[in-house]
Amino acid sequence: MAHTAEPTIVPIDDFNANADGDALRAAMKGLGTDEEEIIEILTTRSNHQRQEIATYFTNELNRDLIDDLKGELGGNFENVIVALMTEPDQYLCQELNKAMEGAGTNENVLVEILCTKTNDEVKRLVEVYEEMYNRPLAEHMCSETDGHFRRLLTLIITGVRDETGEVDAELAKEQAETLYAAGEGKLGTDEDAFNRILAHGSFEHLRLVFEEYKQLSGQTIEHAIDHELAGDLKDAIKAIVECVQSPAAFFARELHEAIDGLGTDDSTLIRIIVSRSEIDLGSIKAEYERIYDRTLLSAVKNETTGDYNRALCAIIGSA
Repeated sequence: MAHTAEPTIVPIDDFNANADGDALRAAMKGLGTDEEEIIEILTTRSNHQRQEIATYFTNELNRDLIDDLKGELGGNFENVIVALMTEPDQYLCQELNKAMEGAGTNENVLVEILCTKTNDEVKRLVEVYEEMYNRPLAEHMCSETDGHFRRLLTLIITGVRDETGEVDAELAKEQAETLYAAGEGKLGTDEDAFNRILAHGSFEHLRLVFEEYKQLSGQTIEHAIDHELAGDLKDAIKAIVECVQSPAAFFARELHEAIDGLGTDDSTLIRIIVSRSEIDLGSIKAEYERIYDRTLLSAVKNETTGDYNRALCAIIGSA
């Protein structure tokens, strides 16, 4: 079931980059910082408008807005505000880089960012990543992952997904049979078959494949994935399946896991709330409430404090 994507942040009418820039400068000048003013301005402008404010800062005030903000703020509050001020593709590339740099790799971040995107979105990330880090994303990712998981991510990064939106009923039936034969229908699992079908098909087409699968086996495709796959590959394939059916439900679950465990996973909380705010955070809120019977706002209020809490709640919005 495809849902209409509802953002929580939209461009403000009567936008004036100069006035906003001056107000932000005043909020940070002298003794003390007016955090309320910073939150009020930056959580109610679109990213494009925030970039215009940053340009005004550079050209007219001869200052770097992000540097000024970093100098005045701290902790998770600073992280939210800097995330809001970063261009969306650059922000996600920074998050991908952070997930792969240093000891160990945060595979969950790779799954959340790469398995939920269209070809065009992935293509932009690939270009921006290389510009920013002077290294191809595919090469960095291949050095940090392995096996079937690496093969799936490589297929996604190379943009093999069919995006014509065409649905082939005969092929869907055939692919449902292939998936059944690759998993529940045999001893052991043919992971390559799962990779191939789930990385190539358009989301519209895959929706039909999953319906055919259910008719054929009497079980949902998620049931098969839970039983037949393991580890990072299972997480990645499940993310694709969930995004085919409802991206909002996928992100609602991710947010719930970030909030619900022992301690809060702040970087996931910030990344999803900021990066989805102009896409479908309104829809994610609705799904969160439907699935968990509580509002996302109350869950975030419960787990965060101070200006960090106020900034997140402002982005989520009360409506």
